[in-house]
Amino acid sequence: MLEISNNVTIADWEIELTGIRATGNGGQRVNKVETAIHLRFDIKRSSLPPIYKDRLLKLSDSRVSSDGIIIIKAQSFRTQSMNKDDALKRLKELINSAMIVKKARRPTKPTKGSNLRRLDSKKKTSTNKVLRGKVDH
Repeated sequence: MLEISNNVTIADWEIELTGIRATGNGGQRVNKVETAIHLRFDIKRSSLPPIYKDRLLKLSDSRVSSDGIIIIKAQSFRTQSMNKDDALKRLKELINSAMIVKKARRPTKPTKGSNLRRLDSKKKTSTNKVLRGKVDH
């Protein structure tokens, strides 16, 4: 059972874990031992509350397929158990990150001081450019 928050948990039967062979170099061992983990989690069929489901389905994350399935591949570690823990941890982080509401940016106006500094620098640049002109004798 994966605990997402105090009152939200995911049962083990909802998460499909498959052992696969890890990619990359590693010699003789990597070709015969299935240490990498392929995690699949169906959002639509899960027992998550509706708000969790909606937010997860609206995520623009490459790990969430168009069918509403979260796919995570964990192969950072040499043992299958550590990769399994890593995959479950990443699933929990993804679900928690979907629940964080970003604050709307409130547009601000330039301060009076910054406006004065901008106008002063414009005046200085203008006088410099005027002084570059031809000199009358």
